[in-house]
Amino acid sequence: MLASCGGGGPSSSGGATGGTGPTPTPTPPPAGQLFSVPAAESLSSAEVGTVIAQAAAEARARGVAATIAVTDRVGNVLGVFAMPGAAPTARIPAAPDGTSRDAQGLTIPSAGAAIAKAITGAYLSSGGNAFSTRTASFIVQEHFPPAPTTAGLESGPLFGVQFSQLPCSDLAARASDGFIGPKRSPLGLAADPGGFPLYQNGVVVGGVGVIADGTYGFDPNVLDRDVDVDEAIALAGTVGFEAPVAIRADRITADGTSLRYTDVEYPQIGNVAGSSFTGTAGTLVPVAGYYMGAGLLAGAAYGSEASGVRASTAAEFANRDAFVLTNGAGVNRFPLRSGTDAGDITAPLTAAEARVILEEAFTVMSRARAQIRQPLDSRAQVTISLVDTRGQVLGLVRSPDAPIFGIDVSLQKARTANFFSGGFAASELLAAGGEVPQFVARTRTFLGDPAALTGGFAFSDRAGGNLSRPYFPDGEVGQPNGPLSRPITQFNPFSTGLQSALIVGNLGQHLEFVTGQRPDDTPRNCTTLPGVAGGNSRLANGIQIFPGSVPVYRGNVLVGGIGVSGDGIDQDDMISFLGLHNGANRAGGGLGNAPAAIRSDRIVVAVGNRQVRLRYVNCPFAPFLDTSAQNVCEGL
Repeated sequence: MLASCGGGGPSSSGGATGGTGPTPTPTPPPAGQLFSVPAAESLSSAEVGTVIAQAAAEARARGVAATIAVTDRVGNVLGVFAMPGAAPTARIPAAPDGTSRDAQGLTIPSAGAAIAKAITGAYLSSGGNAFSTRTASFIVQEHFPPAPTTAGLESGPLFGVQFSQLPCSDLAARASDGFIGPKRSPLGLAADPGGFPLYQNGVVVGGVGVIADGTYGFDPNVLDRDVDVDEAIALAGTVGFEAPVAIRADRITADGTSLRYTDVEYPQIGNVAGSSFTGTAGTLVPVAGYYMGAGLLAGAAYGSEASGVRASTAAEFANRDAFVLTNGAGVNRFPLRSGTDAGDITAPLTAAEARVILEEAFTVMSRARAQIRQPLDSRAQVTISLVDTRGQVLGLVRSPDAPIFGIDVSLQKARTANFFSGGFAASELLAAGGEVPQFVARTRTFLGDPAALTGGFAFSDRAGGNLSRPYFPDGEVGQPNGPLSRPITQFNPFSTGLQSALIVGNLGQHLEFVTGQRPDDTPRNCTTLPGVAGGNSRLANGIQIFPGSVPVYRGNVLVGGIGVSGDGIDQDDMISFLGLHNGANRAGGGLGNAPAAIRSDRIVVAVGNRQVRLRYVNCPFAPFLDTSAQNVCEGL
């Protein structure tokens, strides 16, 4: 198999006709606050059964047998159901040249695929945006939008996000941790159509994922409309729990392009409303590490202590609207603290400095105009993470309704910016197993710098992403791949390059555990990089390769990284860069962004007869709701 490697009722929505549900007009926040906290909605076990029964009814009508999974908003698996005759496994596509690297070509458990799709629908969505796995497919490929006729355009804005929420992540909770989230996904985020968010009264409460066609892939052409059986079955499961029309992905644009929510519309599915789980043919399926299979479960209400995400106390953050991660018993999982790297650098970040950096970044977010939220002129909502040079978390804060996926991704981004800016990057990559060491030589050759990745330059995630695309410059067909990417003939979303090579061993271990071929699960520590700080690597939840992070310096000495995720990539860039700048001004002590002379935008790469400069950050124009200021990052 691995050879290649509860409570609340449903929203009133008009059933299978695809009614709008509640109009998403934001409730005015309480006095003195900038954000509204999502209402305490959750799925009951009976409602989980309804979702499964409706999906199964549509599958029967189409003459196929499906595996169906339902999760709550923070990733707890509430039910996995296999219809009679449902295939136990599915296949991931090979590379364009027919070879298989990383996750390409794997045979995977269908239950794992269904869970990944359900988690993706839940994690990418919020009260201001509803994204499906088809939306994910739209935004992670080598061209945006992906289609044969769009060759030459840049890659998707969330290129690489599929390798987040990994089963080896040290941040993501596991079933053994109880009901707190956010939970991991067996396959990261899914780009295979057939996963949708579930809503109650305009509040996202979970996701449904389906696989019936035997292929766990992606859609390479958005210019046509697919008749996708997985998508139709999953859409049927959402009846009564539909995303409000006004916040679905096709009402949201990126770079002027409307995203895609579904190719199958509600009038194209049967009348499944009122289907009963009792009597539905099939069985609940236990999935090691995720679901016991003993019965349907009720979901946690997001924002409650039980969900693992709660409002912060005044002692934790001065920002009144701040949320933090909790252990389910009131204890902040990532409290503010000083750097753990006193043995490595002279003046590590202090807890007081961590506080002001995160608080100032939160303030920038609170003023920023959102890119991916409806209605227009909503405030941006993100998660912000800060790490020291060892990759240890010094604090994590988020807004009340930021998408869940951004929690893990913001930490990946912070760690990635820190890692590639440090003097340790090359040596630790060279000490890793598999093909990882090869990426060091490729980078040095590509940049014409034999000392690359030894701390001479500061790399943001935007810069690292430049080097991680299958064309350089990004999207330009006929140009070579970046040194951290696969060549285009070997590339698809299941094998991106260094990003996937770093964690393929962990993924293989985990899938062996899920399928019973291995007694122990993969460690809570991604990659085979050398351990620091208690044995974990500096990249203990993998790397990320789309924008939204910068390294943190004291003078010209690296002291950590800050990462932001949850809105548009330019907004994420601005919140990290400007938040650090403002926090450093408030903290003093020589803190700040990297000195301009060593930022990665000073690196120029020869491409044919051209000189192509790497990027550092890209802040949006007119980004704030409270001022008409334009170039807010210029000169900093």
